[in-house]
Amino acid sequence: MKKTKKVHVVAHSHWDHEWYFTMEDSHVLLIKNLDYLMDTLENDSEFTSYCFDAQLSIVERYLEIRPQNKERLMKLIKDRRLFIGPWYTQTDSLLVKTEAVIRNLLYGYKMGEDMGHSMAIGYSPDIFGQHAYFPSFFKQFNMDYSIFQRGVYNDQIEKDLNFNWVAPNGESIKTNNIFFGYGPGKFLSSDPEYVKDRLFPILDKLGEMNKSTDTILLPSGGDQVLVRQKFPEIVKELNQLGSNYEFVLSNYEAFMEEAWQNPDFQNVIEGELLACQKSRIHNTCRSERYDIKRLNYLVENKIVNILEPLAIIAQQSGLEFPQEWLDIIWKKVFDSQAHNGIGASNSDDANRDIVTRLTSAMRITEDLINLLKKQMTTAVSKDIGEQNIVTVFNTNPLVYTGMTKAVVFTNEEKFTLLDREGNYIEFSTLHQELLIGGRKVIVTAQGEKEVDIPNYYRSELMIKAANIPAMGYSTFIVKPVNESMNVLVAERAEQIENKHLRVSIQDGHLKLFNKEEQTTIVDFIRFDDVADAGDSFDFSPLEGDRTLYMEQPVLLKVESSSLLKKMTIKHQIILPQDIEARKDHNHTTPFEIITDFELREDESFLRVRHTIDNKVKDHRVRVLLKSNVKKPAKSYADQGFSLMERSVTNPYLATWKETGFVEAPVPIYPLENIVALSDENETFAVLVGGIKEYEVLPETDELSLTLFRSNGLLGQDDLLWRPGRASGINNKVVYTPDGQMLEKMDFEYAIYTTKSSLKAEDLFQLANLFEVHQESYQLQQLNTFEERLERFEIPFPVEKLPRERSLFELDNAAVFMSSCKKAWNDDSVVIRLFNPTEHAQQVTFQSDDFQEKWITSLAEEKLEEITESKVVIQPKDYCTITMK
Repeated sequence: MKKTKKVHVVAHSHWDHEWYFTMEDSHVLLIKNLDYLMDTLENDSEFTSYCFDAQLSIVERYLEIRPQNKERLMKLIKDRRLFIGPWYTQTDSLLVKTEAVIRNLLYGYKMGEDMGHSMAIGYSPDIFGQHAYFPSFFKQFNMDYSIFQRGVYNDQIEKDLNFNWVAPNGESIKTNNIFFGYGPGKFLSSDPEYVKDRLFPILDKLGEMNKSTDTILLPSGGDQVLVRQKFPEIVKELNQLGSNYEFVLSNYEAFMEEAWQNPDFQNVIEGELLACQKSRIHNTCRSERYDIKRLNYLVENKIVNILEPLAIIAQQSGLEFPQEWLDIIWKKVFDSQAHNGIGASNSDDANRDIVTRLTSAMRITEDLINLLKKQMTTAVSKDIGEQNIVTVFNTNPLVYTGMTKAVVFTNEEKFTLLDREGNYIEFSTLHQELLIGGRKVIVTAQGEKEVDIPNYYRSELMIKAANIPAMGYSTFIVKPVNESMNVLVAERAEQIENKHLRVSIQDGHLKLFNKEEQTTIVDFIRFDDVADAGDSFDFSPLEGDRTLYMEQPVLLKVESSSLLKKMTIKHQIILPQDIEARKDHNHTTPFEIITDFELREDESFLRVRHTIDNKVKDHRVRVLLKSNVKKPAKSYADQGFSLMERSVTNPYLATWKETGFVEAPVPIYPLENIVALSDENETFAVLVGGIKEYEVLPETDELSLTLFRSNGLLGQDDLLWRPGRASGINNKVVYTPDGQMLEKMDFEYAIYTTKSSLKAEDLFQLANLFEVHQESYQLQQLNTFEERLERFEIPFPVEKLPRERSLFELDNAAVFMSSCKKAWNDDSVVIRLFNPTEHAQQVTFQSDDFQEKWITSLAEEKLEEITESKVVIQPKDYCTITMK
């Protein structure tokens, strides 16, 4: 007689915020579904529990329409009848900033606990790949278990569907892979034919794969499904069949607790999970709708790198921390980062909404930065008795010496900047224009009178800033002078250089010369173009297509100043207009890429900016960067708080069709900020600003970055790299003309080379510099339109502030700060530090502002008091600290 296996039937809904439908469509449906679900649970005690997709945003939206039902909802949650959390939205963890992933969990966990209970499961049933640090993140939010669908190879789980999943910092979590996804029990029935042909074969397979336990998980739900009121009755009927399965209506927490109660699960899986064998990963959706990826990158960085730490400096100076506004900003961002959302595999209507939300988040962020800079700079001006001043803010925990940009308005064409000792500050004028002052109306005894306003100058500067205090600011005085200023001017040359690098062009050949190491890379940039016969989920090659390479570049101009050198070049080609023209090899449409190279004084990397005004449909454009690493076998890209090591080839690719992969496992990977190639003697690294996809071409020693791809379809069957049905939508094609990307786009990155093996701390330091953690502000009355809130009156609660200030400073450049924010429950300051290196790092705080310091969890719950103002952070680990 066979041993009875226990089947935990977990009833649930998976709730997409938007997709081929809009968020409004989703919300209208949500109210009806959740009303119906609450009535069902309250009226049927045998319907023991239901999981409503672990997203607190759903609960928040429901209560906006049904505030009168809050107590009913909270009772169901407290009684563990309705499971919510731990997410605010189920984010695509590989397309957003790691800090955004943590904040998403923070909002979801805290809001869930306030409602009665946040599900203690790191539940990610449908996201396209798993972040390497999820095991650690989940544990720090008091979760003991994790459940997910996508990302593992079959041979990783052939011993058991339950395993210990280990993050790069060594923390592990007990995990279950839902092998058949989140819907194998969606149509659960006791009908004999269904039981025989569908249910038992699924359970038999799950039983075979659960070698160390007789406890089986059967997720029973689907996208936007209505609760199946007959589930309790069906479970009873299934138990009356006399099979070797015992069915129980359950929940994810109860299943994991029982499955992991005694068995000895030996299987261990480490790090990021990107496999596409059983479940589609859609790894090339990371180059879909580049405009959304770029805007998301800019918003995230503006919030985390500038607004929040700037607001902490302001708070410690006596101003109000704008937490309520930050809650609004973050929720707009989270709503845009759900797995279909940020992947942009949506209808045009939904994608337009995402752009609108992110644009709104950016506007609020910039407005708050504007107010805080103005309030603090005004207080400084009162202290030093000067009106025309420029303040440079540094939101890094290290003293900053380097370049920073500023916009300055003056009555005079020539001016200078003075530091606190009266010394000249070196700067280059990148652009200057004379602005018409116009007229203003004044009221006189004789009535209103128009008077002329004098003309004035607007100057864009590159300032050589020295010793800007850590987590603080310095102030410079603007003074008119008679001497000529250093200006960026055009010159007749075919090269640019600083003390580290030289870029030259001759006869169409680009050369990157490293002066310190006397090495040259010839033709270090080129571009390829292929057809995209895919859809918004996946790139697909066009059968019979050939790769087109752009013509050799031509030099447009060279510009030079004492602090900055620029070279502008152009690549061009004639391309087919669309997929049909590509099939006919009909080339009619001009396509060009304008590239700016920039070398700043003392910087060891080359800044690159491509500008493309795309007028071609159905194609993919990549930049191919020639490296100094020969036949690279590995690539390294950042994710979370360290570098992921990845093979440049995938061993499963040769036989993927024969072995039943649902997608071709092409070695195309995501990245956050850094991608590098390295061996024992050479390193080639690229620091990116919103580009999210790369591939290594070992046969040519090139690293390719996908700039963008264009297509006009959501859902298409039988792609070359993705056979079978379209993803998500069956028997329907949604046309998405916006996805053709017929618009002007900018792409930014930087190139770094060195004759040494890979050093993580060096690359993270360069990425930190490239991201920008400095902000400037001029107190002036000439122009009130440079920033949107300048022309309006605001209060100035702080009377005076010193000319320079530093809140705190760290003493170890190998330790980085990923976040500086206000604590969830009070005015304490929370910082997150991380160590991407292979060795433990000790870091000491220098501060007169904070006396009490605690190590806390990501949930900002105290763990251990810091008594000596120093902590040790283990390799590839992070540490959250609360200071008061």
